Amino acid sequence: MPRTVWSGAISFGLVTVPINVVSATEDHSFRFHQYHLEDMGRVRVRKYCEVEDREVTSDEIGKGYQLTKEQVIPISDDELRDLPLPTAKAIEIEAFVPLESVDPIRIGEGYYLQPKEQVASKPYKLLAQALARSSKVAVAKYAWSGRERLGLLRVRDDVIVLHAMRWPDEIRDPSELLPPPVELSDEEIDGALALMDTMTREDLGGDEFQDSYTEAIAQLLEAKREHREPPKLEEPEEKPGKVVDLMAALQESVQKARASRGEDAEVHEMPKPKKTAKKQPAKKATKKTAAKKATSRRQRSA
Repeated sequence: MPRTVWSGAISFGLVTVPINVVSATEDHSFRFHQYHLEDMGRVRVRKYCEVEDREVTSDEIGKGYQLTKEQVIPISDDELRDLPLPTAKAIEIEAFVPLESVDPIRIGEGYYLQPKEQVASKPYKLLAQALARSSKVAVAKYAWSGRERLGLLRVRDDVIVLHAMRWPDEIRDPSELLPPPVELSDEEIDGALALMDTMTREDLGGDEFQDSYTEAIAQLLEAKREHREPPKLEEPEEKPGKVVDLMAALQESVQKARASRGEDAEVHEMPKPKKTAKKQPAKKATKKTAAKKATSRRQRSA
């Protein structure tokens, strides 16, 4: 069972749900330390006090905010915990919104919320079922680690999940990263959609969604422990070059995607962009023609 990282309550109107917060994810990455290569002695970072010029222990270390070069204001964990904020002790639900209205770039780390006591079971289940039936998510405020945060509550397998969220002003404007203006034909867009169709999946199961990097690190460490050559990286058959013909690249990509899934790789040639015929300028009416038209109109009106 993962350890509790925070305890408090969910505040839902006048309903209070005592909860424990536990991490919803695990990190299986390999962790490397720093060593002195000459004798493989462990290299450690020691914490020194600049004033006393000596190493200090964790018990002597606290938080502080540097107001000026000469003035530092000490802040204790108790003072942060006792801030006069409702969100310091509770996850305050502010609103309910459709999930699709939340930009995924704002959604961060996930935590499971566990009912803290037996008395919390009924209101916890009430909120979970209400969220599930409404197909909405709750947006809430909470305060952890010395700052107030925005969070998103949703339901996963009948368990309420809290996702940390970024504040709107924490998202950088991407407009300066836009590529220069280019023209795309309908045929090129249709080709990209055809490639997307061949790569569409119902779920994220399969070997291609496994952590190949961590597996390669494990094989490397095992090979070095057994004093044998580590596995070599297989060279790709073709080195990707500069894309000259976008339609040809899309067509070849569709063929390879279908072949990798065991489907018929034969693809009909994608239509090439149609050349728009230049419009011929309208011929100017001559004086003689104009006179004939005017005479004809007068005769009809008579």
